[in-house]
Amino acid sequence: MVVSFDKPSDDCSKIYLIRHAEKVRTDKSDRDPDLNNKGFIRAENWKDYFFDKDISKIYSTNYKRTIKTVKPLAENKNLEIIIYSSDDIVYQDFLNSSVGENTVVVGHSNTIPDFVNNLINEDHYDQIDDLTNSNLYIVSLCNSSITHKLITVD
Repeated sequence: MVVSFDKPSDDCSKIYLIRHAEKVRTDKSDRDPDLNNKGFIRAENWKDYFFDKDISKIYSTNYKRTIKTVKPLAENKNLEIIIYSSDDIVYQDFLNSSVGENTVVVGHSNTIPDFVNNLINEDHYDQIDDLTNSNLYIVSLCNSSITHKLITVD
């Protein structure tokens, strides 16, 4: 069996952006719900998806559902989860700190598309439907070229 590793070159980087996995929806007033059973399964599936992507940084907002979405990946890669606030991101600084890295960013239906749009400097992606947790945005930067795409991973 041949395993390929998606390793960036020194001046290239890939940023993978996802929304948190499925959350508990029983209490609409709970602003920090946990993942539900399907969400914990999706978190494990994200870990498997990113297995061969040579991830070196993981960012999450400071919510149970986002942290628990990337916790299996972080534990598997022995990486610290870096907490960020979407209100405080300086996107050019983020891009500069990501050169030569493969990074995962987890956020929310209303923050991840905006994060991607800011990285690509274009108003391209709309908010994620509240029941969609399978979107994966991939932003690739190499030299001064930026490419992006949206795929779904179930």
